[in-house]
Amino acid sequence: MRRLSVFNTVTLDGYFTGIDGDMSWAHAGSDDLEFAAFTAGNAQGGGALVFGRVTYAMMAGWWPTPAAAAAMPVVAERMNGLAKYVFSRTLDVATWANTTLLKGDLVAQMRALKNEDGPDMTILGSGTIVAQLAGAGLVDAVQVVVAPIALGAGRTMFDTMVPRLNLSLTGSRAFKNGKVVLSYAPTP
Repeated sequence: MRRLSVFNTVTLDGYFTGIDGDMSWAHAGSDDLEFAAFTAGNAQGGGALVFGRVTYAMMAGWWPTPAAAAAMPVVAERMNGLAKYVFSRTLDVATWANTTLLKGDLVAQMRALKNEDGPDMTILGSGTIVAQLAGAGLVDAVQVVVAPIALGAGRTMFDTMVPRLNLSLTGSRAFKNGKVVLSYAPTP
């Protein structure tokens, strides 16, 4: 069975976007060479990427550009080359290379994807689908980068999730830029 992981950056007060959807704070500290190596190392892994419509539009608007290739060549190459799934009720066509558009029932389609042969999958951003899939017991691992900033308000990646998700810490790593990576696995 394919595994489904979540990878997101959150603020110290638990938000993955500001009230207006702003995520610019997540890129602070990118000049930390150790953190840049961690990011590039993560990009080297295989797998498939999973998005909701909003995150997909943001990623598809950046990673295929020459600016992305110049700023983060290794990450851009991997982001563009990996298989991608985008869940959307409103998107009519997926234009980013290697993307499959899924318009049906999110939970049923993810169950089917997990039961197919293929690479493991990682959700990036996409709090709405994170909450639904975690609530349905379909998330196998959660990795969060905690950024050293507090927004005071915004949106958490588990908004509207039911039932509660219990997690056990499986790893942690701190960086000089103040970011801390925390890895968790769901527990009963």
